[in-house]
Amino acid sequence: MTRLTHLDSTGAARMVDVSDKPSTTREALAEGQVVMAPETLALIQSGNAKKGDVLGVARIAGIMASKRTHELIPLCHPLMLSKVEVEVTPDETLPGLHVVARVKTAGQTGVEMEALTAVSVACLTIYDMAKAADRGMRIENIRLLEKSGGRSGDWRAA
Repeated sequence: MTRLTHLDSTGAARMVDVSDKPSTTREALAEGQVVMAPETLALIQSGNAKKGDVLGVARIAGIMASKRTHELIPLCHPLMLSKVEVEVTPDETLPGLHVVARVKTAGQTGVEMEALTAVSVACLTIYDMAKAADRGMRIENIRLLEKSGGRSGDWRAA
């Protein structure tokens, strides 16, 4: 098993030193979903949710959150992101909304946490904006789908 990089030899938490790593293009893709009643999905799609444009606000919230990941997750490095895309797509089969975030940078450390943060906050925003209609919504399956760049190379979820 690979050692945990955020722990030193004594087990104390530490920020990983990336100063000797080369700057490379790094990209990560993450996803999640908000499962809800069919009526809630219809309400969101109609644009008549009490708090407004749920899909648009969730996209913006995800983008904003990705840029602040280092303030939310201890020991994350602040990164200069070159691209953040958040897509929120209705999915009748859930029923609910599927959220995907793609984050890119050129730097010394990856952007997996930024992509996961974008998805998580977009899902939480959807919940917040639609909770008056459906408190039973579920946020599910937040996960990293793929990452590229860096010393460890490319990775894709099975």
